[in-house]
Amino acid sequence: MADDCCSRKGDTIAELGQKPEQRRVLIIVMAINFAMFVAEFGGGLVARSSALMADSVDMFGDAVVYALSLYALNRGPRWEAGAAIAKGGIILVFGIAVIVGIVQKILNGIPPSSTLMLGFGSVALAANLTCLVLLWRFRGDNVNMSSTFECSRNDVASNVGVLIAAVLVGSTGSAWPDFAVGGLIAVIFLRSAWRVLAEAIPAWRAAKRVDLEVLR
Repeated sequence: MADDCCSRKGDTIAELGQKPEQRRVLIIVMAINFAMFVAEFGGGLVARSSALMADSVDMFGDAVVYALSLYALNRGPRWEAGAAIAKGGIILVFGIAVIVGIVQKILNGIPPSSTLMLGFGSVALAANLTCLVLLWRFRGDNVNMSSTFECSRNDVASNVGVLIAAVLVGSTGSAWPDFAVGGLIAVIFLRSAWRVLAEAIPAWRAAKRVDLEVLR
């Protein structure tokens, strides 16, 4: 599942971040994901596409995982748990925002622009494939990269879903394919945020108790 994959990705990133060359590549991939979040979310607003906006949250979620995993590296369990709480909270907010946007679009009945969906969706697909290539070069290292590649494949699958929705919107003139894909991606991220927070909050409390005992 996508949410399990995102949970495991943080551990893999932390392990890779110990090596300078891999850390540099991870920073590049993080920057690509942040840039594509801005571009795709903006494209979703202009195109009135829920699928594009939801897919951009996927890019944002990956970027946050990279950023917080690298920032919390070697800072201890409390920092790691705090980073996970921040990630879960941010993704939760964006997931809810996408759902609210879908409801508003259903009420307004305005179809998205299939042309813009195809354009921005294709760029997002190219960006995710680029990230996959950058990370794939380390497949021979003695580091378990399976979760990272699994997440990358899921990202590509989301991009393909957006492109399929764009084709269906263009051919049928209906906004429902866009709503369906956007809603599916948003629900997956809401579930992911819930699971991350359910695990991270108790871990943060436990780490806090350990830190207080050490200070005593």
